[in-house]
Amino acid sequence: MLPTRISSAPHREMVKYEVTVTTANLAQSTTTNNVFIKLVGTDGESKRTWLTSLLGAAAFFRGVEFTFSVSCPTSIGKLVLIEIDKKPLPLLPEDSWFPNKVQVKSPEGDTYHFPIYRWIDDNQVIRFREGTALRLVEDTHHLGKYNRAKELKQREEEYGWKVYAEGIPHCIKVDNPFSLPCEVRFSFTKATQFLLTASSGLTELKLKGLADTNEHWSSIDALEKVFCCKRTDISDYVQKHWKDDDFFGYQMLNGVNPVMIRRCSVLPDNFPVTDEMVFIQGGGTIEEEMQKGNMFLLDYKRFDGVKANIINGKKQYLMAPLVLLHRTPDDKLMPIAIQLKQKPADDNPIFFPTDSEYDWLIAKIFVRSADFNEHQLNVHLLRTHLLAEVFAVSLLRNLPMVHPLYKLLVPHTRYNLQINYLARLLLISPKGVFTQFAASGGEGMFTILKTALSSLTYSSLCIPEDIAERGMDSVPNFYYRDDGLKLWDIIQRFVQGVLGHYYKTDAEVQQDSELQKWIQDIFEHGFLSQQSTGIPQSFSSVAELVKFVTMVIFTGSSQHAAVNSGQYDYGGWMPNTPISLQRAPPTTKGTSSESTMLQTLPDVSTTVQGMSTLWLLSKQSTDFVPLGEYPEEHFSEEVPHKVIKDFQGELEILSATINVRNKSLDIPYTYLDPMLVENSVAI
Repeated sequence: MLPTRISSAPHREMVKYEVTVTTANLAQSTTTNNVFIKLVGTDGESKRTWLTSLLGAAAFFRGVEFTFSVSCPTSIGKLVLIEIDKKPLPLLPEDSWFPNKVQVKSPEGDTYHFPIYRWIDDNQVIRFREGTALRLVEDTHHLGKYNRAKELKQREEEYGWKVYAEGIPHCIKVDNPFSLPCEVRFSFTKATQFLLTASSGLTELKLKGLADTNEHWSSIDALEKVFCCKRTDISDYVQKHWKDDDFFGYQMLNGVNPVMIRRCSVLPDNFPVTDEMVFIQGGGTIEEEMQKGNMFLLDYKRFDGVKANIINGKKQYLMAPLVLLHRTPDDKLMPIAIQLKQKPADDNPIFFPTDSEYDWLIAKIFVRSADFNEHQLNVHLLRTHLLAEVFAVSLLRNLPMVHPLYKLLVPHTRYNLQINYLARLLLISPKGVFTQFAASGGEGMFTILKTALSSLTYSSLCIPEDIAERGMDSVPNFYYRDDGLKLWDIIQRFVQGVLGHYYKTDAEVQQDSELQKWIQDIFEHGFLSQQSTGIPQSFSSVAELVKFVTMVIFTGSSQHAAVNSGQYDYGGWMPNTPISLQRAPPTTKGTSSESTMLQTLPDVSTTVQGMSTLWLLSKQSTDFVPLGEYPEEHFSEEVPHKVIKDFQGELEILSATINVRNKSLDIPYTYLDPMLVENSVAI
C-alpha cells in the first residue's frame, strides 16, 4: 500500500461579506423567486451568488429583513455597486418584488448602503450604486463612470417625451399605465383604492337614477337630497353660506383658487365702474380706496372669445367676467361690481349688490363657474400636475440615482407620472369628464391651456414673488399666503442645507453637465423654449439652483395641496362652483328669478359627474406620505440626514401653529398644514 500523500499547499480562507436585504412592507412586495447578487468593488467582484437560507423564500416576504453571507477569495476593495437579478423556480410564475435596500458589511468592518426602493419584475440584471451621493466630477472610478453612463442611456429610452397637444407641456411617452417603468407605478394599495374611489362616488349617485338624467334641477331641495351622499364640515358650511357676499370674497383668498385675485390700483378701461354706481362701506371714493390698497380685481380675460362646450346636445356658457372687490373697515372682502363680458355694452350690464336678489346671485354664479374652469385647467392641471410631470421626467432622464439632486427630488415625484396618465385618460381625453361635462371642455380646453402656458411666468410659481406682484402682502385673513410663505421659507432652508453640502461654489454648479441638462430639458419640454416665461435655461450659481429646486418641491407638494385638497369642500355643493352653465347670462336687469337660476345651473347628469370627480380628486390615499417624510432613505451621509431631521422639526412646529390658529376660525384653513400636504402630486 502506497503512503498517503499530504499536500503542502496552504489553505486559503475565504473572506465573507454580510449582506442584509430588506423587503418593503407593501402589499404584493413578496417574491418567491430565487434572488441572486453580485458585489462589485474597486479591486474585484464576487461571483453571482444565490441568496439562500434556512428560511427559503420566506427571507423575501413582505417586511422581512434577513442577512446572508457572500464569500470571496480575497477582499474586493471599496464597494462601488451591486447587481441583483431573480429567477422563478421551475413551474412557478415570475412575480414582482419590492426590496427597500441592501446593506453590506465588509470584512474590513465598513458598512455600505444601497438604496433600491423599486419594483423588480423581470429577470434582467439591475445595478444599484452605493448610497453616497456623487456629482459627475466626483464619480472617478471607471466602473462608476461606466455604470453612470449606461444608466442614463437606459433612462433616456425608458423616459421619452411625447407631445400630447400643441402648445402645452410635453408628457411621458407611454401607451398605457402598465407600460410605465415599474419604479414609478402605483403601489397595489394605491391602485386598488384609486379604482374603488373612482367608482364608488358615481355608483352611489347612479343608484339614485341621476347619472343619466339630462333635465335641469327642479328645486334647490332636490339638489340637497343628492348632496347628502357625501359631505364634509366645510361643504356643509358652503351649502349654508354660498349666497353670502363676504363668503364669495373669502373664497378668493382661501378657497381652491387663491392665485387669481390682485390689488387694483387702476380700473381697467373696459370696466367702467363709477362712484355713483357702487356703495362703499365707510365712505370714500373708488380712487381713494384704491390708493389705500383696499380695492381688488378678478379678471378672467383668458376666456374671452373661447368657444364654450356642448353638453348633452345643449350649448353651454363660459363668461370672461371682471369683478371689483372692496376691503371693508371690518376686514371683509366684498364684491361690489360684476361685469360678465370683457367689452362694455348695453347688453352687458354691470351688476351690483343693490340689484335684485337673483340678478346679483346669477352674476356671482357666472363668476364662480368661470373660476372653476380657470382653476381646473390653469391653476390645478397646468401649474401643478403638468409642470410636476415635466420636472419628474427630466429628472429621471438626466440624473442618475447616485446624483444628489436625484436623491433630493425623487421622493417628490412619487406616483406623479401614473396619476397624470390617468388624468389625461379620465379627465381631458375625448371621453374624459372635463371634456364632456365642463364648460371649458371640447375645443376650448386646449386653447385655454395654450394661452395659460404662454402667459405663465417663473415669478408666479414662486409664492413670495407672486404675492408681491399681485399686491397681496398686507391683506388680512389671507391664510394661503401666511402658511404658504412659511412653507416656502422652510423648504428653501431645507434645499439650501442639502444642496449647499454638495455644491460649495457657483463654479461647481456651472460645471455639472447633468444638472444643466436637467434644466435645459425643463425649459424646452415644459415651457416650450419660451423665454418670456423667465424660466432659467441654465444654472450659474448655487442660489439660482436652490431657488429653482425650492419651487419644484413647493409646486409638487404645497401648491398642489392648496389647489387640490379643498375641491370637494368648495365644489361638492354645486351651486357654489358650477362645472358648466347652460343658459345665457341676463342682458337686462330685473328679468332673473329662482326659476331662471335653476335653468342656468348645469343639468342633473352634469352635476353628478362633476361631484363624483371632485370627490375622487380630493380623497386622500391610505399610503399618503406627508411633506418632509422620507420612508425611502436615498441619502446615506450624516449631513443630509441632519438637514432632513431639522426640516421635519420645522414642519411640525408650523403644523402646531396652524392648528392653534384654526381653532379660532369659523372656517379652518388646513390645506397647507404640513401634516396634510402630500410630498408629491399623487392624486
